[in-house]
Amino acid sequence: IKMTSNYSIQDYNKDNMARILGKDLSISAKKSIEVCNFLRHKSTKQAKIILENVIVKKQAVPFKRFKMEIPHRSPGLGPGKYPIKVAKEFLRLIKEVEANAQNKGLDTNNLIFKTLVANKASRPFHFGRQRRTKMKRTHVEIVVQEKAKKEDKTKRPGKK
Repeated sequence: IKMTSNYSIQDYNKDNMARILGKDLSISAKKSIEVCNFLRHKSTKQAKIILENVIVKKQAVPFKRFKMEIPHRSPGLGPGKYPIKVAKEFLRLIKEVEANAQNKGLDTNNLIFKTLVANKASRPFHFGRQRRTKMKRTHVEIVVQEKAKKEDKTKRPGKK
């Protein structure tokens, strides 16, 4: 069996997709998973606005999986947090994947997240610590797809 890449997506189409893989990012895996679940199936334009609002604490990310003892942040949202460090890394990765898409000739105003995955990475020890504390590391994979343009379904002149 020959492995061609370390990406989780199998049906990658080079014509209308772009991807990026952030390896060993020093962010929390649990918070990254919640951000991925929140941004999945949104456009990159929406995601950038959401993440900028999270950074300035205007909008919280709803936590649905890792939500023990987390307070509700706004009415109707449920348990949520403001993962600022994660939001900054995701914003950087989204800008980079848009640059990859632009380099391929895709329309950057028309991109939707096809895959958004966060996985735990290896956890090395902090340098110089005596307590043997480990660092947080996460792998993040982002695949965007150009949304298909809708064709006009106008009636033909001879038919009613």
